[in-house]
Amino acid sequence: MNTRVFLNSPSCVLAAAFLASSLVAGRAELLKFQGRRLVQVPPSDDKWKTVEVPLQWEPSATAVVICDMWDHHWCKGATARVAEMAPRMNKVVTELRSRGVLIIHCPSGTMQAYENSPGRKLAQSAPKATPPVPLQGWCNLDKTREGALPIDDSDGGCDDEPKCKEGSPWRGQIATIEIKQGDAITDNAEAYNLMRARNITNVIVMGVHQNMCVLGRPFSIRQMVYQGQNVLLMRDMTDSMYNSRSRPFVDHFTGSDLVTWHIEKYWCPTITSDQVLGGKPFRFAGDGKPARVYNEQGK
Repeated sequence: MNTRVFLNSPSCVLAAAFLASSLVAGRAELLKFQGRRLVQVPPSDDKWKTVEVPLQWEPSATAVVICDMWDHHWCKGATARVAEMAPRMNKVVTELRSRGVLIIHCPSGTMQAYENSPGRKLAQSAPKATPPVPLQGWCNLDKTREGALPIDDSDGGCDDEPKCKEGSPWRGQIATIEIKQGDAITDNAEAYNLMRARNITNVIVMGVHQNMCVLGRPFSIRQMVYQGQNVLLMRDMTDSMYNSRSRPFVDHFTGSDLVTWHIEKYWCPTITSDQVLGGKPFRFAGDGKPARVYNEQGK
C-alpha cells in the first residue's frame, strides 16, 4: 500500500480526502475535532510540516477502541502510568458514550474474565464481515508505508531501573474504566465485525502502548487503516514502552512524543482529550518539560 501521494498532498487535499466519508453538515450533535497530521515538505523526504484538519463525525458512525488498559503490566512504570491516565480516560469514554459513540474495550488476553458478560456476547454476536483486505492477528511494521520506529524498544521498553521482569500479569481491564451496558468487549477481529454490522466508519483509538499494541493489535491503528476506516489516535490518552537508556537517549515522555509523530506521519491524525471534555490536554505528572511541538527537524 503506497501512501506517498497522500502524505505529500497540500493540506487542503489532505483534509478533503480524510473528510470525504465523515463530514455530515447541519447537526448540533456532531463530534467536532481538530486532527493533527504531519505531511512531507517536498522535495525533501526528511522535512515535515504540521497540518490541522477540522473533522465532524456522526456519533452513531463512530467507535472508541480502548487498547490494553490492563489492571497490571509486567513493567511497574507502565502500570503506574496506566493508573494515572485511567480516570481521565474514563471521563472521555463516559462523555462519548453519552453522545452515542460505541465503546469497545480491548484488554487483550483476558477474555476469560468476561466470559458470558453482555459486552463479550455483544462482540461475539456480530456477523463475520468480508474485509477489503485480509484481517491480521497482528500488524507488523509496514516498510511499504512507514519508516522505522524512532525509538529502540527491543529490550521491551521498561524505563524502570533495575528493569522489571517480563511476564503476563494482567487479568482484565483496569477497573477505573467503567464497562457499561451497550459496550463491547473483545481482543480480536470481532471489533471490525461489529463496526461493519453497525456501519461504523470512524474509530478513535486510545490506550497503550502506541509503539506496540496501539499500532499492531487486530483492532487497532494499522488494521483499521488497512480496512479503510477513518482513524484518530487520542495522543494524550496513550503512552509508549520506551527505556530512556536506549536510542535515541531522550527522556521517556520525549520518546513517546516521537512515536506520536511517527503515527501522525504514516498512519493517522491525532487529537487530545480536551476536545471532548474541555480544559487542557492530559499530561503525566512526571512530564515536567514544556509541551513539545514538532518542527521540521523533528525536535
